[in-house]
Amino acid sequence: MRTRLTHRLLLTAAAAGLVAAGLVVQAPSRAEAAVPDTIPLTLTNNSGRGEAVYVYTLGTLLSTGQQGWADASGAFHPWPAGSVPPVPAPDASIPGPAAGQSKTIRIPKLSGRIYFSYGRKLDFRLATGGLVQPAVQNPSDPNHDILFNWSEYTLNDAGLWLNSTQVDMFSAPYAVGVQRADGSTVNTGHLKPGGYNGVFSALRAQSGGWGGLVQTRSDGTVLRALSPGHGVESGALPASVMDDYINRVWQKYATTTLTVTPFANQPNTKYFGRVSGGVMNFTNGSGAVVTSFQKPDADSVFGCHKLLDAPNDQVRGPISRTLCAGFNRSTLLVNPNQPDTSSAAFYQDPVTNHYARAIHDRMADGKAYAFAFDDVGNHESLVHDGSPRQAYLTLDPFS
Repeated sequence: MRTRLTHRLLLTAAAAGLVAAGLVVQAPSRAEAAVPDTIPLTLTNNSGRGEAVYVYTLGTLLSTGQQGWADASGAFHPWPAGSVPPVPAPDASIPGPAAGQSKTIRIPKLSGRIYFSYGRKLDFRLATGGLVQPAVQNPSDPNHDILFNWSEYTLNDAGLWLNSTQVDMFSAPYAVGVQRADGSTVNTGHLKPGGYNGVFSALRAQSGGWGGLVQTRSDGTVLRALSPGHGVESGALPASVMDDYINRVWQKYATTTLTVTPFANQPNTKYFGRVSGGVMNFTNGSGAVVTSFQKPDADSVFGCHKLLDAPNDQVRGPISRTLCAGFNRSTLLVNPNQPDTSSAAFYQDPVTNHYARAIHDRMADGKAYAFAFDDVGNHESLVHDGSPRQAYLTLDPFS
């Protein structure tokens, strides 16, 4: 079940002393360990669409490590064994609310996803390694022509983490929320009026091949925009789309020092990057080289992996996530002190992650998970509470 976003949550939360959405968390005190085995999740269908909605709660049971699914009551069911080739998984769908209606189910202590689809059930398969999830960058995936989306969540003894995510694609709009222990409610993920169609229009209008990310069904229904990493992988976006910016960054830091302060709560922990021989070497305050990076390509930048791999450690991972955010937001040339956390400076270079720019511009609160380390500087669309009373997932209008 782990995605690059899940890995991002593991890494950044570990740096803060807790791990979210797919994660290991610091053991709570006895007084704090009051999170019940399941909590209510209210699904509200404000989509305005007439198709049937199907909902799935899938993930890893934190108490045992088993992969499986939960029914509407929150009861967990392990997946049966898979095979090669993959075989159909049991039908884990829960009938969702009709348009204009709400429905409350219960979600258990899982690290996983809440999927929802319109009009058709999703096609899940089981391989020998576990669940095969939809891969819409593959045109032959059985779910390619289904309109669907998902949220990621973790519920454990330390509370609930629930996000809206566009790390893999921008599709059916939704928002997430939580009612906190004090009774207040917070939410994130709502688009501005016109924002849903506005994202697709912005991508189509953007030169350089960004319109190739938009996928449309044969009946004319716009299904999604692939994330640029999947776009490069599938050939929908040119692999050279970030080369000019990457080259300028490497040129700049051959003669200038890039200072990275990866932990907001540790302002004295700094690393210093300089490019030499085509490699960016980072040194600590003593001048010792602590990690090095080859010049990345667009896929490494968009995916925050490969040449920008971010292991779950306290040095390379935190530096890498800072670089990843700086590349995607195009702040590395205008600020040699990173991370740059002021959104006013984001996406201003002509060569940037225009997918992330289009999404953030159209979010009501400006928050999104448009790439895996979009939480650098707290720009992510995530709600959390240590003792949640209620979770929410709202299916929003397609406008």
